[in-house]
Amino acid sequence: MEELEGTQKTGERRRYLREPIIVFKITEENEREHLFGYAKDISRGGLFIASINPREPGERFYIAFQIPKTAITVRCQCEVVWTRRYHPASKLEPGYGVRFLNLSEDIASAINDWVLHGVEH
Repeated sequence: MEELEGTQKTGERRRYLREPIIVFKITEENEREHLFGYAKDISRGGLFIASINPREPGERFYIAFQIPKTAITVRCQCEVVWTRRYHPASKLEPGYGVRFLNLSEDIASAINDWVLHGVEH
């Protein structure tokens, strides 16, 4: 069974519709470090970042990224809410889920519209 670390309640895990997306680059706002990977899920509430070295629950950092094939640029603070460690017997990818903390309603709505309308990606 998959083990998730963090304090997120089960009922909150799927609050928003999600859309799987392809590889995109996430940049930390401090510009010193780049996260390069892909997200399997994105919603107006947050995203999953695949990583063999997931961050710890509760860790906060600023990110910037562009939704593929759109002009939507997202800049916000996020918080790690759960992690999935690598396990050789698991078919699930290691990584971590983050929630957006200070996403403007305009950007959150734009992400939601992108998810709902199945933008080609």
